[in-house]
Amino acid sequence: MPAPIEEGSRSPGHHIELVDDNPSPRHDGENSPGLKNSKGWDGKLRVPPKSAVLANPEALSDPEYSDEDNVVEGEELAADEDLLDAEDPETEEIICTHSRIQSIPALRLERFQKVARICLRQNLIQDIEGFSGIAETLQDLDLYDNLISHIRGLDDLTNLSNLDLSFNKIKHIKHINHLKNLTDLFFVANKISKIEGLDGLEKLKNLELGSNRIRVLENLDVLPALEELWVAKNKITELTGLGGLSNLRLLSIQSNRIRDLSPLREIPQLEELYISHNALESFEGIESNTKLRVVEVSNNKITSLKGLGPLVELEELWASYNLISDFAEVERELADKKNLSTVYFEGNPLQLRAPALYRNKVRLALPQVQQIDASKFHLIAHSCAQLLISQQHMYERLRRRRAYAR
Repeated sequence: MPAPIEEGSRSPGHHIELVDDNPSPRHDGENSPGLKNSKGWDGKLRVPPKSAVLANPEALSDPEYSDEDNVVEGEELAADEDLLDAEDPETEEIICTHSRIQSIPALRLERFQKVARICLRQNLIQDIEGFSGIAETLQDLDLYDNLISHIRGLDDLTNLSNLDLSFNKIKHIKHINHLKNLTDLFFVANKISKIEGLDGLEKLKNLELGSNRIRVLENLDVLPALEELWVAKNKITELTGLGGLSNLRLLSIQSNRIRDLSPLREIPQLEELYISHNALESFEGIESNTKLRVVEVSNNKITSLKGLGPLVELEELWASYNLISDFAEVERELADKKNLSTVYFEGNPLQLRAPALYRNKVRLALPQVQQIDASKFHLIAHSCAQLLISQQHMYERLRRRRAYAR
């Protein structure tokens, strides 16, 4: 089961300041034994302990508190303390993560004329700049988890094939439609409310927009090569706007508000569908998607498996925590699926009613299945068989020894 995206989270920080109540030395000799000078000082320097003061006490009482917009700035990287001084000028990859970098120009990247990949994750970068000198060779740029609010500074990077701007503060997709060689584009966990600005990206195969504020699937028909679309954890209510995606084979739209699967008929070539944590009540409308291999519908309100019959290539069905209750229907809809190897029905009435019998009943209904929920019983059976063979070998050796002793 591939993972849906989805996709990292950052933990909110509690900024602690060390406050010195009295920075000047305290010359206290009244309670000090031993020799003292004429003023009563025994020659020992005493400094009171520093106390920790929480700079954001509201974080302790407010569970919704977030200080993402008030990040404590780190010390800006200066040229005389260059993190890349020891780097080989001939290197093709630069990785500098969690280094409190604010200024990309201070890194003087133009020194590295063969660099193809740069990863500056988890820094304090606000502006995309300083890449023009390596535009001819740079193909992969990763600025995941920084403080970027606007997409700028990419004008010369026309050879980019991979761009990751996830976990930033971007509200609008702009100034990237000239990046015609892009195949992978990541905007996970930003503040994007509209899909736009993607025209011209005719080679794009993978688009990740999970954990944003998107309500409508739109403006995607300009991506003829798109194979994977990840839009989990948004506010999408309908599966519209997918008609022009003739090469789309994977759709991840978990944790949204989808009720109807019928628009999927516009993308009959779809192979993998991840649509858990929505508002589905049935599989109605999925009949046209006969090439589906993986269907993940956990945590919905589905009561019946009706509609899965035509999905003859189905390999994995993840349907935990729904309202499925009929074992006869499980057999009727799925028994003929020769490639079906994995099913998840945990948390459904058919499992909750008789947990002790549940697996055996599924096994009888679907003998071709190798994995039920998190248990791979074929591996257990294989281990038992190996143990039996080992015991037989031991018995045979013991029998021979006894015969020899006689």
